[in-house]
Amino acid sequence: MWGDIIRALLIRWAIITVAIAIAAGILPSVDVEGGFFGVVGVALVFGLVNALIGPVLRLLSLPLTLLTFGLFSLVVNAVLLIITAAIADNLDVGGFFSSVLAALLISLLTAILGKFVPEAG
Repeated sequence: MWGDIIRALLIRWAIITVAIAIAAGILPSVDVEGGFFGVVGVALVFGLVNALIGPVLRLLSLPLTLLTFGLFSLVVNAVLLIITAAIADNLDVGGFFSSVLAALLISLLTAILGKFVPEAG
């Protein structure tokens, strides 16, 4: 049981790592320093920020998310990415609008890559 949970977490971490690396490669405003381990570290921090702060922000922004038919969730994801960039020294996302674009790209890539990986268990 615990092995399946750890396996699923490692797979999601790898997917987020690949998504951040692709976003950093495509978008000139997103810069990750430190090579492979830098991207892995940023993905770890992003996952922790998303798990700890994300639910609170999503709950607080629920009325706006409902009014905009879910589009405000991009702003929430961008804020989480900005918080990650503030915590991790090796991530730079540029300004607010570039972080919205980066959050959109990371979300799309995570969803697409997640479809190719079987669920654990």
